[in-house]
Amino acid sequence: MPESLSTDVLIVGGGVAGLWLNARLRRQGFATLLVDKGTLGGGQSVKSQGIIHGGTKYALHGALTGASEAIADMPRRWREALDGTGELDLSGVRLLSDAHYLWSPGTLAGNLTSFFASKAVRSRVGQVKGDELPPALQHPRFKGKVYRLAELVLDVPSLIARLAELAGPSLLAAERIEPLREGDELVGLRVDGRDIRAQRIVFSAGGGTAELLGALGLQQPAMQRRPLHMVLVKAPTLKPLYAHCLGGGPKPRITVTSHPTEDGQWLWYLGGELAEAAGVARDEASQIAVAKKELAELVPWLDLSEAQWATLRIDRAEPAQSSQARPDNAFLAELGRLLVGWPTKLALSPDFADRVEAALARDGIRPAAHAALPALPRPPITGPFWEGLL
Repeated sequence: MPESLSTDVLIVGGGVAGLWLNARLRRQGFATLLVDKGTLGGGQSVKSQGIIHGGTKYALHGALTGASEAIADMPRRWREALDGTGELDLSGVRLLSDAHYLWSPGTLAGNLTSFFASKAVRSRVGQVKGDELPPALQHPRFKGKVYRLAELVLDVPSLIARLAELAGPSLLAAERIEPLREGDELVGLRVDGRDIRAQRIVFSAGGGTAELLGALGLQQPAMQRRPLHMVLVKAPTLKPLYAHCLGGGPKPRITVTSHPTEDGQWLWYLGGELAEAAGVARDEASQIAVAKKELAELVPWLDLSEAQWATLRIDRAEPAQSSQARPDNAFLAELGRLLVGWPTKLALSPDFADRVEAALARDGIRPAAHAALPALPRPPITGPFWEGLL
């Protein structure tokens, strides 16, 4: 039987939120162990578009919502980390774009101007023209307006790799995770037959959290899944574009991020309203057909005759909300030694760590003495989200 271990904080779930929390706690002197049953970042994390939102897209009605205010400071915190001066040292993580953009086709340009004239969002944006436009929109036939958002777009696989590096020896690959109790108290977890005791246990396993809670006989906190049906297109004619396209409603018509592939081409990853409820109901062929029609209307100068197309379904795992609404902030529930949470969005991973740290501080949880970790089997790191699709 494997030798038992002890640690200060035992984290289950190796997405960006769990890895960020793990690195933050280790930097503060806590002993940690992060357990994952799959590949690091292989769930929601790598399938995200890598946008570090500042909340502007949540203010499309012209007023700042709770969501936009909660997320407003995230770009600054991530930028400091990328510069190596923040709460984590993420220098070396690949920055795909130093800005994200909001663009309006010509028919909606007036609406966009009115929206950005509002005092609520004026300081967050600036209009761009000419050679300041994203490369994909620098074409004589483009008649819309574009605003530069104070946000950024990351290469998520490189982020996951860096966070795994910061984890040092604290990562453990698992096949079976069971509760470890003394009497009626949860004191840790049994991982592949190895007892691991901890002062606190954190579930940050995204969609896997419901299964973990079920193994403990817990029904709360409840989880919801909000599906997406994303579209991937790769073509030799594509140029970089990182933008929300305004569609007149509260959500972007499409959201585009661009990713370089090994063969030197660019891949566009399409979300936004395209990928939401109506898109979820479509099969792959129908979803691709709608995406082709959208791009033909929005960027008609692009030659996509040699393009490769695919779709990718994602379940966003979140705390249950009335009417399946999108949560505004990172979420954390406390059940004795067990902390259960979802960041709800990649950009909010620092906010999730803040909430865990606040709970530890309030309960007087401090670093304790533990034996050094033995060599442990490490979970593999995920590859790009398009592997096997294109």
